[in-house]
Amino acid sequence: MNSQPETISNKTIAAIVATGLMSFCGVIVETSMNIAFPKLMHQFGVTTNIVQWMTSIYLLIVAIIVPLSAILKAKFKTKTLFITAISLFICGVVIDSTAPSFWVLLLGRAIQGIGTGISLPLMFNIIMEQIPKSKLGMMMGFGNLITGIAPAIGPTLGGIITTSLGWRWIFIILLPFLLISLFLGIWGIQQKSPLRQVSLDFISCILIAITFSGMVYGFSNLSAVSVMSWQVGGAILMGLIAMVLLIIRSLHLETPILDFRLFTNHRFAGHVLIFFLTQMCSLGFAFLLPNYIQLVNGNTALTAGLVVMPAGIGGAIFAPIGGRLLDKLGPRKPVMTGAGLMALSIIIFTTITLRMSNQSIMFVYIFYMVGMGCMMGTIMTSALASLPHHQQTQGNAFLNTLQQFAGSLGTSLTAMIVALSQRGGSGANATAIGTQHAFIMLFIFVVMILITIWRVVPKSLRQK
Repeated sequence: MNSQPETISNKTIAAIVATGLMSFCGVIVETSMNIAFPKLMHQFGVTTNIVQWMTSIYLLIVAIIVPLSAILKAKFKTKTLFITAISLFICGVVIDSTAPSFWVLLLGRAIQGIGTGISLPLMFNIIMEQIPKSKLGMMMGFGNLITGIAPAIGPTLGGIITTSLGWRWIFIILLPFLLISLFLGIWGIQQKSPLRQVSLDFISCILIAITFSGMVYGFSNLSAVSVMSWQVGGAILMGLIAMVLLIIRSLHLETPILDFRLFTNHRFAGHVLIFFLTQMCSLGFAFLLPNYIQLVNGNTALTAGLVVMPAGIGGAIFAPIGGRLLDKLGPRKPVMTGAGLMALSIIIFTTITLRMSNQSIMFVYIFYMVGMGCMMGTIMTSALASLPHHQQTQGNAFLNTLQQFAGSLGTSLTAMIVALSQRGGSGANATAIGTQHAFIMLFIFVVMILITIWRVVPKSLRQK
């Protein structure tokens, strides 16, 4: 990495906060709107599988745009990308706050997805480029805090706003934050890396779109339709074929959109696996626990949001703490500690699933999220530090892309397991049994995480 002064300038901090605030707004909308789905279904006369596209279209667009981040960063100034991204996001928010129909609402969400897809990698690129090595872990943790606290407060905020003001205010209330982000970004974002002339391979773009369209669509239907149907099996097969073709094409291009040669670095590949499985577990939890609180314990969506909120806040707070531990102790200790807390929490949840009170859910989930908070930023930092500096933008593109897909996959798999149990039985007990089975799957993932950590995460951070 380039030599840097040990102090962090005010402009660099402003740039990180600006890009982080925009990502924060993107996650807030996603998690808050889930609570408003019943009202949207009633107001616009759409079914459950249609209203889910409020989330699916957003995640799909983000997953398609994020892989382009390395090319975009090479061709365009960082400030130009940021202003374009936030302008699109503000446009999408205005459209959604005034949408006369559900399809206009979806259009707004798609435009927001383009903005988020452009901006999401910017914050971590700025951190890796402009933060001194001695403070890298802490600032990566701070970046994860900004985006990590959004899922914690999103469901509760969505419940309060929808109940008291109406769902349109979920979008309206974001506008002041987006304007603050815009002004901070215009003032603070600086160009530190030289621009390069790189060509955009349109065949790769098409293959990326087919890959994620097939995967997201297929897995989103997993809990409702047979695996052998074209909506699930056919869509996933189409996505897999496109992904294989994308890999083959990328290996023959000098400057591919996604450079799969990075995975010949076994340390980076192992970190990516840890990151992917951790994200799957976390989004699986985000689906399982609120549904358990509502369907098994018989509480409202607002109560469910309040029960899980302390854990989300705890996880966000421990993100910079985990980063600080990385700076002092190296990556392995905070990562092993975090994974250990995750494993212990899942064991407890699996044991008590059939009789969980809201209080026990709140308490045990705090331990899980604290562990996850310690891990995520540390794993990202250690993964990118395992690459040469000129490959870190590509590595960041992979991590941000897989984060979106892992969330969709984790939610879909846990939803499928619970749905299978509900079909075999009825009432709260069937949901509880399905939740227990899903916890067993998540525990297997955590065991895989622990084994991989032991094999690939170094004791000290060595940047190339």
